[in-house]
Amino acid sequence: MPVRPLAVVVLAAGQGTRMKSSTPKVLHRLAGLPLVHHVLETAGALSPDHLVVVVRHERDRVAASVLEASPHAVLVDQDDIPGTGRAVEQAVEALPAEFDGDVVVVSADVPFLDHETLASLLEQHRTEQASATLLSAVVPSPAGYGRVVRRASGDVDRIVEHKDATPDELAVAEINSGTYVFTVAALRTHLPRIGAANAQNEKYVTDMVGLLTAAGELVAARAVAETWRLEGINDRVQLAAAARLLNARIVEHWQREGVSIVDPLTTWIDRDVTLSPDVELLPGTQLKGATFVATGAVVGPDTTLVDTEVGEGATVKRTDATLAVIGAGATVGPWSYLRPGTKLGAGGKIGTFVETKNAVIGDGSKVPHLSYIGDTEVGTDSNIGAGTITANYDGVNKHRTEVGSNVRTGSHNVFVAPVRIGDGAYSGAGTVVRKDVPAGALALSIAPQRNASGWVEANRPGTAAAQAAARADQAAGDETTD
Repeated sequence: MPVRPLAVVVLAAGQGTRMKSSTPKVLHRLAGLPLVHHVLETAGALSPDHLVVVVRHERDRVAASVLEASPHAVLVDQDDIPGTGRAVEQAVEALPAEFDGDVVVVSADVPFLDHETLASLLEQHRTEQASATLLSAVVPSPAGYGRVVRRASGDVDRIVEHKDATPDELAVAEINSGTYVFTVAALRTHLPRIGAANAQNEKYVTDMVGLLTAAGELVAARAVAETWRLEGINDRVQLAAAARLLNARIVEHWQREGVSIVDPLTTWIDRDVTLSPDVELLPGTQLKGATFVATGAVVGPDTTLVDTEVGEGATVKRTDATLAVIGAGATVGPWSYLRPGTKLGAGGKIGTFVETKNAVIGDGSKVPHLSYIGDTEVGTDSNIGAGTITANYDGVNKHRTEVGSNVRTGSHNVFVAPVRIGDGAYSGAGTVVRKDVPAGALALSIAPQRNASGWVEANRPGTAAAQAAARADQAAGDETTD
């Protein structure tokens, strides 16, 4: 049988009121991706000749997200006539007049529907030469779903929505998933005949089934054993359940690819994350976005990485990092904060209570503790002393600090940018660097220490400090006498 042209229609117009959110339902994220992106990926795997997405609620936001994932999608704005039947009708009107093939209809809130299931549905539809073929499932608790009503012969007769079902129809355990294949000829003939005389006052695409069977046309159904693949997301409870289910499968996938995950229940991995064999993930780890972790790296515990690259053999502990690059063999944490633009070289270190931003720290260089390093470039094999701050903002503009290679800076330094510390230079403790330091120089900005003897007893009489000082003076006098 020759393969007919194919169109896929994605229904993404609904408001999703049960989410109780200012964010459109189809833009809520699951494993790092909007719900609609999961569906668009599955639709694209069918290689359709046409991809049509119907939008309405928060139209511009949804349209932008759709085009981000599928730039060639055709967007159709649903009008004021409500219902999935009207949405499909308008999508069909957007297809070329000469299109004479099959139309797959899917909902944008069913993220687990996979390419293999859709491909099997399409194959059965074409093999049986049906006018429509629907995905169904037999579930123990069908409440809320449309029921697939069959004739005594076993053939599909109609679909009845839950709110419109009779008690006998509510007892049916076979549900409609909301995923279909139609011939475009059937849609063009029967969609205009769908009315809105139902509890919702909407045009249901499900009414197509009854119209087709009444006209003597074949409607087939394909039952899915993995019923979880058909589950839609209607509220935040279902979204959280879906997230747990998908994350468990992602975690299991990486375990089978050679990644050690100590506690799968507290490890969360987004869909676009890439892990290499022999990576170890410790409890409380979250890997988000397009994060990549190379072989032999250890991440966690209690670490969140977003769009971050971790090099081979690196160690990242109790760290929050976004859009950062961590070199091979480097160490980060605990309690480090790597903001966008941080690049740590091979064998380098960003240590305890260190914050970095737009900072390039060279191979073997270290920022061990209690520092803020922003808009900075550090050469190789340098050490930044504890409590160092790069003062990068003058109230109007950001400026850069440059630290050369093999530099040793003292504790509690402040580098007032723009400033450069040359190769091999040193700085003393407490130094405020306001001008460039030549290579090999020692920078000092401290005044000679002056001790005002007797100040506490004179200015804080009667205090515990004054009493302690008096005792110390007495003891010193006794030692002198002895």
